[in-house]
Amino acid sequence: MKQTVLSLAGFFILFAIILGAFGAHSLENHLNSEEINSLQTGIQYQLFHGLTLVILGFNFDKIKMAKLMTTGIISGTILFSGSIYLLTLDQLLNINLGFLWPVTPIGGMILIFTWLLFAIVNRKNTNS
Repeated sequence: MKQTVLSLAGFFILFAIILGAFGAHSLENHLNSEEINSLQTGIQYQLFHGLTLVILGFNFDKIKMAKLMTTGIISGTILFSGSIYLLTLDQLLNINLGFLWPVTPIGGMILIFTWLLFAIVNRKNTNS
């Protein structure tokens, strides 16, 4: 599982860097400032959570409920960032993907609950 998490982390980070470069150099003339900001938000969240997966991967056996947290980080990021990418690029793709708007907050809530789980489960027990 550790190798799978680290591999996924690498792909998350790789894709975020590629999309960031593509957005900065190729999409700036095709998107308005609001769309570029949305794209950057998706990229930032994907990059941050890719780095989180690196940490989870290297510490998989030391972190309580690491498998559940990994699943939450992966699914939340795909839903959150992925829906932002599709909603931002739908006009360029000439496809109406407006029906995807509820996916973004669902992905965000999964990320929030995953971080809450991490904070609760891995806090130090002050009684021992």
